[in-house]
Amino acid sequence: MSLAPGRTRLLDDRFARELPEMAVPWQAVEAPAPRLLVLNEPLASELGLDPDQLREPDGVRFLLGNRVPSGAAPVAQAYAGHQFGGFNPRLGDGRALLLGELVDRDGRVRDLHLKGSGRTPFARGGDGLAVVGPMLREHVVSEAMHALGIPTTRSLAVTATGRPVQRETLLPGAVLTRVASSHLRVGSFQFAAATGDLGLLRRLADHAVARHHAQAAQADDPYLALFASVVAAQASLVARWMLVGFVHGVMNTDNTTISGETIDYGPCAFLDAYDPATVFSSIDETGRYAYGNQPVVAEWNLARLAEALLPLLADDQDRAVALAVEALEQFRPRYRAAWSAGMRAKLGLPDGLVDAVTDPLVDELLALLEHSGADLTSTFRLLCGAADGDVEPVRGQVLDLAAFDGWLARWRALGPDAAAMRRVNPAYVPRNHLVEQALTAATAGDLDPLGRLLDAVTSPFDERPGLDHYAAPAPAGLGAYRTFCGT
Repeated sequence: MSLAPGRTRLLDDRFARELPEMAVPWQAVEAPAPRLLVLNEPLASELGLDPDQLREPDGVRFLLGNRVPSGAAPVAQAYAGHQFGGFNPRLGDGRALLLGELVDRDGRVRDLHLKGSGRTPFARGGDGLAVVGPMLREHVVSEAMHALGIPTTRSLAVTATGRPVQRETLLPGAVLTRVASSHLRVGSFQFAAATGDLGLLRRLADHAVARHHAQAAQADDPYLALFASVVAAQASLVARWMLVGFVHGVMNTDNTTISGETIDYGPCAFLDAYDPATVFSSIDETGRYAYGNQPVVAEWNLARLAEALLPLLADDQDRAVALAVEALEQFRPRYRAAWSAGMRAKLGLPDGLVDAVTDPLVDELLALLEHSGADLTSTFRLLCGAADGDVEPVRGQVLDLAAFDGWLARWRALGPDAAAMRRVNPAYVPRNHLVEQALTAATAGDLDPLGRLLDAVTSPFDERPGLDHYAAPAPAGLGAYRTFCGT
């Protein structure tokens, strides 16, 4: 099988070779009647894969892990994790496989990974399978996030297996073929630390430095520099989530990456009405992972990474803790700087304005939106027009018009740049009601709504005729939106 012309070896097994204690050799379950649902052709080309060959029967079987290239060694990865605050020392890929690593056309190493490929030794009683709806959700939302410029794992393909899967009802099965810079997580380090094997922890850290944070290798203390780099990456990432109203829904430590990419689009969603207390996940009963809590949770997760790294930071425990705390204390100022810069860009404000001017302006606007139950995405997009003088549409978003008019006057006096605003405020995001409509249709066999939604959200900043439906807020009366992880 040759899916990448000129390559003698398509997939490497570096993770499995360097960290065998964290890799269980495994094979994907055979799909009885595979059928390709969506293929990300631009991503395939970026990876050096031939989209036409991927559409052939052998290519589809490759995407399912049922036809593994010569030299590849698929594995289920081991990791631990705090799930909703409770620690589990042995989670791992219960329904996933790392097929291997490949080098893309730009020379970057990328993981090729399956989700829904069958039970592994980490399945913990689950069936190891996935169904069409949640896998297509990850395809749509991860590609939308990529188009928004937010670091993310990506979806290469979703393939129906022809196997019905029992959930509340029988649903059609599917496998997601995912691409990532890696699948190293905070939970990976927690697993290594929990074994008590300092050599394994050190090898894992060296692997992470080489894979993601090469500059740390030149530092006086490479492992402290690794931690600081992850702190910076996560601060930037979560700020970007917050700026577009993305709610991850399950920010466990096993879903916090070392690379700074968004991973695991299970019970995720985008804000409609602006409300920091918004929770979409059906399993988040306490609101731990509410929209407004995401920065605090990210910092908490990074503290768990620090705990795992302590043996590498210093022989003296107190000294190691002090170093870790000092590095972790950079999270809040880095997050705040990224958030503030992003908000200034969303409001089209010129560089050089001091925080004392911009921060109160942002805080007042968000308070007005929360009081009004205003749609976050729509309001910021309509502000682009207001910067050009068309203020009536955005005035219709708020209840306290006197306060909002005062805010508008102060903001417009600063000279906002409407064109710059349109480059950072999306017209289209994967609105929750449209995602559900598309997934329901796709589960029933109609992929057209999904294709139209993808077309909109993968060019999110370019308003186009005929797409007003994708820019409109959810209709009134839909009630509280809830998402499910799909297992």
